[in-house]
Amino acid sequence: MTIKVLIIDDSALIRSLLTEIINQQPGLEVVGAAPDPLIAREMIKQKNPDVLTLDVEMPKMDGLDFLERLMRLRPTPVVMISSLTERGSEITMRALELGAVDFITKPKMSIADGMHEYSELIADKIRAASKARMFARKPPSAADNNAAPTLPTLGNPLTSSEKLIIVGASTGGTEAIKTFLMRMPSDCPGILITQHMPAGFTKSFANRLDNLCKISVSEAQGGERILPGHAYIAPGHAHLLLARSGANYVTQLDEGPPVSRHRPSVDVLFESAATYAGKNAIGVILTGMGRDGASGMLKMKEAGAYNFAQDEATCVVFGMPKEAIAAGGVHEVAPLQDIPGKVLQHLAASGSRALRV
Repeated sequence: MTIKVLIIDDSALIRSLLTEIINQQPGLEVVGAAPDPLIAREMIKQKNPDVLTLDVEMPKMDGLDFLERLMRLRPTPVVMISSLTERGSEITMRALELGAVDFITKPKMSIADGMHEYSELIADKIRAASKARMFARKPPSAADNNAAPTLPTLGNPLTSSEKLIIVGASTGGTEAIKTFLMRMPSDCPGILITQHMPAGFTKSFANRLDNLCKISVSEAQGGERILPGHAYIAPGHAHLLLARSGANYVTQLDEGPPVSRHRPSVDVLFESAATYAGKNAIGVILTGMGRDGASGMLKMKEAGAYNFAQDEATCVVFGMPKEAIAAGGVHEVAPLQDIPGKVLQHLAASGSRALRV
């Protein structure tokens, strides 16, 4: 079945380029291209598209205002087309909070040599968005950020320093990761996170989370000692790995080729956790398209880690968790809102067992 796409962008050149890229992909068809949200509103009624691409910065009506109204009145999968700037990345993070499924950076005329790879990326994101679970939502507010209180502290320094939490996500993952981290207490074990996201956006993502969470959240720099109460997010240009330096866990970055079609790759992070943390790791795989993380989570399980997967009902796209479950690497499947508590319960129980031994 053909996925119908409506492009919304004020640049005629970008509209033309995106139309050409999308129409060349099997199973995708551009049914319209609007220069602003006001024209787009009428085209949505007429064309009934499956997915919208939406420019972040728009004339006549701000892209975020349009997105907020759309998600409240007619929830539709949206892929944001974002400029690779500090302002663009901040607006994009806000768009994901408002309900956009994913985003991609604006194509440049100078990337003709890499256009095939870029075209495949756009097609992947549109296909993932077409499968997204959509629901009407009210605009997020400051009160929403306090809706789920931080869970009680573990109160066991040994557990906090010896254990690690390893997280992977993709489509829909920015909000899922926020939900997970906002419940983590200040003495939780160190957390390593790979979220599929291009370079230039992971720093804004980390800074946004750092302002919301009890724990410290930062973009991984490589070579840092992993501390309790800290989360380290893979930068968009490199794989994040767990490594050892003497008795300490440390972060490591690798700018090698994509793995499982991604850099950063969840499989790379999970496999490093299997190697260096073994039974001291807890794996968490959240919403996302594809199968990145499935083989790595199985290796974590085989090395003694205990793993959780987000359930289908709370996933934006039930791809990565489904594949990890099918591969046999998952111990428990749970709704997103329950996973933080289950992780901490498992940590508390394993800490008690260690003390008894």
